[in-house]
This record gives sequence, structure tokens and C-alpha cells, in this order.
Amino acid sequence: MCGLAGYVGTGDLGALTAMCDALVHRGPDDFRTWEDADSRVALGFRRLTILDPVGGSQPMLDAAGRVAVVFNGEIYNHRELRAELAAMGCAFRTDHSDTEVLLHGYLRWGVEMLHRLNGMFAFALYDRQRHKVLLARDRFGKKPLYYAHHANGLVFASELGALRRHPSVRVAIDRSSLQSYFAFGYVPAPQTMLSGAAKLCAGDYVEFDIVTGTLRVSPYWRYRIRPQQPPAGDEAQWERELLALLRAAVGRRLEADVPLGFLLSGGLDSSTVVALARGLLPRERLQTFTIGFADPSYDESGAARATSAALGTDHVEHIVAQTPDDSMLRAALGVADEPVADGSILPTYLLSRLARTRVTVALSGDGGDELFAGYDPFAALGPARLYSALVPQPVHRLLRRSAEHLPRLDTNLSLDFKIRRTLRGLSYREPIRNAQWMAPASIDEIASIVQDEPRPPEDLYAGVAALWSQSASEDPGDRLLEYFAQFYLTGDVLTKVDRTSMHASLEVRCPFLDRDVVDFCLALPFATKRRGRTRKHILRRAVAAMVPPDVLSRPKKGFGIPVSSWLRSWTMPSLERAESLGLRSSVLEALWTAHRERRADNRGVLFAWLCLDRWAEANAF
Repeated sequence: MCGLAGYVGTGDLGALTAMCDALVHRGPDDFRTWEDADSRVALGFRRLTILDPVGGSQPMLDAAGRVAVVFNGEIYNHRELRAELAAMGCAFRTDHSDTEVLLHGYLRWGVEMLHRLNGMFAFALYDRQRHKVLLARDRFGKKPLYYAHHANGLVFASELGALRRHPSVRVAIDRSSLQSYFAFGYVPAPQTMLSGAAKLCAGDYVEFDIVTGTLRVSPYWRYRIRPQQPPAGDEAQWERELLALLRAAVGRRLEADVPLGFLLSGGLDSSTVVALARGLLPRERLQTFTIGFADPSYDESGAARATSAALGTDHVEHIVAQTPDDSMLRAALGVADEPVADGSILPTYLLSRLARTRVTVALSGDGGDELFAGYDPFAALGPARLYSALVPQPVHRLLRRSAEHLPRLDTNLSLDFKIRRTLRGLSYREPIRNAQWMAPASIDEIASIVQDEPRPPEDLYAGVAALWSQSASEDPGDRLLEYFAQFYLTGDVLTKVDRTSMHASLEVRCPFLDRDVVDFCLALPFATKRRGRTRKHILRRAVAAMVPPDVLSRPKKGFGIPVSSWLRSWTMPSLERAESLGLRSSVLEALWTAHRERRADNRGVLFAWLCLDRWAEANAF
């Protein structure tokens, strides 16, 4: 788990060193560079040592010196691939480095190698014979990769903050992406907050021709439901197969040459991961970590503690007893390479720091909600369709205005908040309705706070609408799964986890996103994932004998924070900086005042502004 950087064309080792210095948190254990002066290609690497401490140094070249690679991530099936490649005559020089598997895999299979990889990764590979650079990112975008293609070449890095250290990269805010940020709560790929820079989409690869200077982006995988291709057998057999696949996925992620632990919330997904690991590790290696809150409506520490006791883990917890002060807020929000307006970034930051005091690798339950329809909007699909069919727009607008007068509560997902957010989403057609349910700012709020001409909903959510219309499934539940997996999971959840964990030099692994598990779930009928009011139906049945009974009956809480109440005690962001970023400070100031005085609930747009402000401050915008 590391940080990579490099360039083709304009640049020098001084610039490359500066780029890698910005990635020291991703790789504090080692720093190395390599260059091909004739082709003006340079690669830099910061290493967090996880596998093969002796043989896994990078940049790594094959024995003939044809191919050089820098690689961030883990290839969980590297031993199987190594055996297959060795049988084909490949001679390995390292003991168990997954990086060397990439070198030999590329030499044997070219870009088709990407279809064989089971892992999380971002890598840059230089082929001296073909005069090409290959950039690739894993199927869910667990590991980030940014690039800038300009007249004099190509620049790439694990983080935007490193990319901007290269003199060829323009340092300016992309105002279109600014609106996307408020529409999603993150900047969806391939957009970035930096003008002239791009984020490689999950499941994509780039081929850059050094001779012609041309760049081609291609997909190799997309999360697509396959409703016409269910697995063989009946549901009981599917449950057994799912359990076997999950057990194998957890087992693959237990390989490490450093201490390893588990992030435990007490919910079904993280409890499943720990329960499966319990049968694969000695008890003294079962270390679990939890963050809790003094506010009981947000706190899951008691549930995690009970689960730990039932599973026999060595448990460590930290309770956030009061509102984080401004210094803590700056520290937590400043680690985001791009702003992410998700309140759970704060506890995730604290949880990563807590886990890193004991371990270097941690397994999490991320991905379970996206595979098995765990989120609230799945339950709203049917009622939303009925509402849209029966309620005329004038009546809907009246109900929406009336909802603004409901008493405002600060508890987690309070009824008044749900009503207002639901009615906001119902103002739009089905393909983009869920995006508006999830958005920190409404279309009207975005139009009021930006200085530029506001982008219409059809433009802001064009990618979401296209995904909905291109789905191979007619089931709205399947289409919603595709939205959560391709947008929210990649752009929000995994980005938040990667930045906060890597800032603490902690590697987080997600068994639910294992290639074999995902491919199996893509073929399951939606009814196996959500049955009536039961979330994650097939997962619950598959692990019922392994997890504590309380876990199966416990309602979903989520990893949120009391944003609404905490905002009233935090310092208002810089109005001057808001203007310089392209926002209307007078409107934002009025929204902040109304929220502080409890005349309105503006938590979404205000927390997004706060995250943007702290990010801009940390990055000197």
C-alpha cells in the first residue's frame, strides 16, 4: 500500500521528488525513483511495507529491463497468478511480491491481465519496447489515480495534491466540478476539483503513446447487474455458495507481513468479516477497533462491544464525548485530497488513527450495502412510484413548502429530515431522484450559491441518468444498486476510507468487494437481496449461524455524526475564500445564520461548504 507518481516529457527528478514528498503519508517506509532519460519517463514511489519487505521495492523492472512499474494496492490472487505464470516459464526473482506478478502478467497477457486481477490497485507501467505508458485502476476504484495530459506529455499521481506539484499542471479550481461537488457531495470521476486534471474512473485504463503524445481511455469492467444469468441451484445453495466465497475473500485478505486487525461497527457487514476471520486466525490476532459518540442516536459502540465479546476479540474503542474543536475539524477535513461532504469522514479519520496505534492493515465491511441493498432508498422505491403517480405537482409543491415548517430535530435521520429530503427527491424524475435524495445541496440551493450560470439537473446528473437508462435490468432495485456501486461507493465511501486511512498510513481491505463475491452477487435476483422490509436477506441467512443473534436483528444505524447540532458550534468558513472559489458568500452567510438560529435545517449545503473550505485552506486555494 503506497503512493506513486511519475511523468512523461517535461519534468525533472526535483519535480518528481516534490510529488512523492506530498505522498509520504501513503508510504513512510521507503522512497525511490527511476527514469529513462532517452524517453523522458520518470517513476517515483513511496512505500508502506505490507508484503515481501525485502523483495517488494519499487519502481520494479523485469529482468530484461523492458517494463517498469509502480503499483499501489494489493493483488489478493497473486499466489495463484504466480503459479500460473511460473508454469508458463516465467522466472520470479522475489519470494512473494505481488508487484512482480504484475510485471510478468503484463508481459504474458498485456492489458488482458486486468481481467485476471482480484484486488485493489492503481498502477503505472512503462513498456520501453512499445513506447507506451499504461495506467490502470481497480474495478471499484479502491485506490486512486489522477493524471494530466498536456502538450508536452503526461503527469500522474496517487493524489491530486501530488499531481499539482508538477510544474506542467495548472493549479486552478474547475468551476464545473464545483457544482458537481455540491450535487453529489464528492467530485465524480473523471472530473476533479483541479482544472486540467482528470481522475481515472474505476474499472478504466489509460494507454499513452510516448511517440505520438496521444492518450486513450478504455473501460475493462463495469458493475452491471445480470438478471438473466442467475447462478445454478436454489436459494439454499446460493446461501452456501455465498458463505464459501466470503470466507475465501476474508482469507485472501489476511495475508500480511505486518500486524492486522478489523474495523468493527457492530453492524452486519463488519461483524460478518470478523466472524469469518475468527475461523481462520488464532484468537490473539483478532483485534477490533470502534469509534462511538456520546449522543446515543449516533452511537454504535455498545453494539460493537457486544459483538466483540460474543466473538472473543481484543477490542479497542474511543468515544467522542463532545463536539470536535476547530483544530480537530481542520485535521480531519484537511486530509481529503478532494473535498468529501460526508459527515462520517470525521469518525473514519479517528478510527483510522485508533487502529494504526496497533496495526498496519485492517479489514472492513465496506461494500456490503451496495451488494445487498442495505440503504434506506431501496425501501422508498415502490412508495415513491405510487406517490408520483397519484400526487399532482401543485399538491407536491404545497407539501414540500409545508414540510419546511416541521420542528427541526438534531437526532440521527430524524423524521423531519427524512420527510424534507424525501419530498426534495420526489420533485425529480426517477433516474435522478436518488441522487437528489443523497445530495448535500438541492438544485435550487446550488443555483443560489454559485457565481456561474447554474448547470441544469439534466447536465449535473447526466451520468446517473445514462446509467439508469442503459441498465440491463428492468427492476428499479437493480438499477439503484448500480447507482450506489458506480457513484456513491466509488466517489464517496471508498474515497473517504482511502484518504483517512492512508493519512494514518493504514491499509484498509474490503472482503465484500472481492472479485468472485461481486461476480456472484451480480447474477443474484434482486429479491434475494431485499425481501419485503428485510435488508440483505441472503447475506443474513448465509451467516446466521456465525454472527451473534443481536447483529441479525439490530436496525441499521450508519456511521454518521451530529452534523446539524455541531454546525452551530463550529466557526463559519471564510467568506473571502468562498468568493475566490466561485461561491456567493452573502447567500452562504445567510444560510449559516438561519441554521444557527434554528430557523432552517441547512446541514447538507453548509457541511459541504465547510468541507470545501477546509480542503481549500489545506491546499492553499
